[in-house]
Amino acid sequence: MSLGPAGASLNPEQTQNFEDMEKQFAVKAVQHMSTYWSLLERIRGSKLRLTKLDDEIYNHFKSAFPDFDPRTTIDEDKMKSKEGKAKWREFMMAYEKTIDDYNFGTMLRSNPKFEYGEKETIFAMRMQFYAIEIARNREGLNDWIYEREHPDENGK
Repeated sequence: MSLGPAGASLNPEQTQNFEDMEKQFAVKAVQHMSTYWSLLERIRGSKLRLTKLDDEIYNHFKSAFPDFDPRTTIDEDKMKSKEGKAKWREFMMAYEKTIDDYNFGTMLRSNPKFEYGEKETIFAMRMQFYAIEIARNREGLNDWIYEREHPDENGK
């Protein structure tokens, strides 16, 4: 399937619905979500590294979004507003050459207290996922997932 000449820009408003591409996206997004959840069940989030650049991403995220509280529910409207999109785009572009699939769509829990679910999951870009989940992990907000799976190890 061809989307046009190599290097040509693709305007999503002017393209047909590419059912195969949508299916491939859905499969990849669900695989990513399942893999991440499985990791959190096996390793405390506070000990998990998602990328080689976790420290850089975390520090950049904290400086670019100083008011973001990883303990609370994400305000999706604010995140996806015109201003929010511009701020996130600037943040994400810093990783264009260093993080694979930095702008690939993925699923993100809207609140660290809940599992993935229809009402608890939002669509986000991969760098948004990394930034928010790294912050949650650093603050121990995902450790409950491991602790639930390993009740004999709680407190250790």
